[in-house]
Amino acid sequence: MQIKPMVANLDRRFQQLQSQRSNWESHWQELADFMLPRKADITKKRTPGDKRTERIFDGTAIHAVELLASSLHGMLTSPSTPWFSMRYRDPLLQGDDEANEWLELAIDQMYQQFNRSNFQQEVHELYYDLVTFGTAAMYIEGDQDGLRFQSRHIAEIYISQNSNDNVDTVFRKFRLSARAMAQRFGEDKLPQACLKDLKNDQYNEHDIIHAVFPRGETSGKLSKMSKPFASVYYHADTKMLLSEGGYNELCFCVPRMSKDSTSSYGRSVSMNALPDTKMLNKMCEVTIRAAQKQIDPPLMVPDDGFVLPVRTTPGSLNFYRAGSRDRLEPMQIGANNPLGLAMEDQRREAINKAFFIDQILSQGGAQQTATEVLQRNEERMRLLGPVLGRLQSELLQPMISRCFGLLLRAGLLPTPPEQLQGQDIDIEYVSPLAKAQKLTDLQSMLRGFEVLMQVNEIAPVMDYLDSDRLVKYLVDITGIPAQVIRSDAEVAEIREAQAEAEAAQAQQQQQMMAAEQMQKAAPMVKAVGGLPGGLPQ
Repeated sequence: MQIKPMVANLDRRFQQLQSQRSNWESHWQELADFMLPRKADITKKRTPGDKRTERIFDGTAIHAVELLASSLHGMLTSPSTPWFSMRYRDPLLQGDDEANEWLELAIDQMYQQFNRSNFQQEVHELYYDLVTFGTAAMYIEGDQDGLRFQSRHIAEIYISQNSNDNVDTVFRKFRLSARAMAQRFGEDKLPQACLKDLKNDQYNEHDIIHAVFPRGETSGKLSKMSKPFASVYYHADTKMLLSEGGYNELCFCVPRMSKDSTSSYGRSVSMNALPDTKMLNKMCEVTIRAAQKQIDPPLMVPDDGFVLPVRTTPGSLNFYRAGSRDRLEPMQIGANNPLGLAMEDQRREAINKAFFIDQILSQGGAQQTATEVLQRNEERMRLLGPVLGRLQSELLQPMISRCFGLLLRAGLLPTPPEQLQGQDIDIEYVSPLAKAQKLTDLQSMLRGFEVLMQVNEIAPVMDYLDSDRLVKYLVDITGIPAQVIRSDAEVAEIREAQAEAEAAQAQQQQQMMAAEQMQKAAPMVKAVGGLPGGLPQ
């Protein structure tokens, strides 16, 4: 069996990525042990159904991860509200009715495909990985039913980034049974070891490596071998090529919560909360032992006079000599439970602050003014805004672009008009978190209006404001649907009709005033004998 040079080069690249990731694995394992036990399979290999919570004595960090992941899900990709939109980059197309109608239909079709697929389930798992490990991966592909999403465990993913700090290379190491390999790649592509298992033990699993990387310059053809991103599957042990193809877009979305310039992998809020989590877990363990000693204390027994065993069960009897001062007494252990409980509460508060729980759950009183609501949203945005920015560029943008391309090539979107061929489309985010950010801008703008109106009483400064541009800006900030906004041509037509109506009304008023003046002047004319031409001689 001869190993192809391409596979050999890819395997060397995989070994490098594996070495670079090794420093992170112990850290991820510790994070998963205390905060996401169901995914604690990074350096430790456990059997399915095995207990994962033996070392956990306090669930504060686990609940904090769940709450932050659910909050990000609701604020970024809520299943109940629209969370993205699209617009043309060319300003001329933004006023084209036919182009806007097609874009609205395309957006509606995309939402239907998202809701019909498994997107909501898988993206929720992605948020769990993101909050816990700081790095997550989502695989996106199309099938006969539309879109299919798969959140990949961090233990399977090896990544590399380009000069712009964008992930463009992803290796995935996973296991498949011989039966599944034959179904996916065909028996003629399998190595001898897999063919043997296929006959004797078809459920025996083998390591498979999937490499996705930039192909470089393309020829522009539709062939899989010329697409911008190459896709290679090979057997990890034998280095035998199983499949080769390509993608028009990177099939993996790999968001990072935050990162430094020295590594491709991200960092998470869980890493900041790990010391407090470990300390709280140990303190709770000690507190439980102290409480046990207080509730069921060790006994002090004299070394003579007792020949029977000491019974400590409820209602038991222990005998000693009458008149003797020797008796069973509890040992004074000097435990101070209130002090330990106070220290535990301090650690819980620190963990909740690290996960922004106080901001997420901050609802205020029942009676809140609009200003108080805006202030709370502004404070929440200061904390979560940086996370939103990175997730927009590393998750939402590539994911929507990938899904748009898949649906368009599959014919699941309406056919675009000819004038739209080759036109660029920008993605806009209308999620609750993005809306909250825009409302913060709106608050600042309203404050500016108040100042301008005060100054306008002294000097005419409102003439500097362009009302048409102001309306478009307010529509964008407040998220008013594009379907209810008139085009510039329609507005111009309405204004022209209004101007004509106002001119006609003004002319009618002038005629009525002239007629009224003539009516008032008629008695005077009659008194002097008629019009000037008919004056008496």
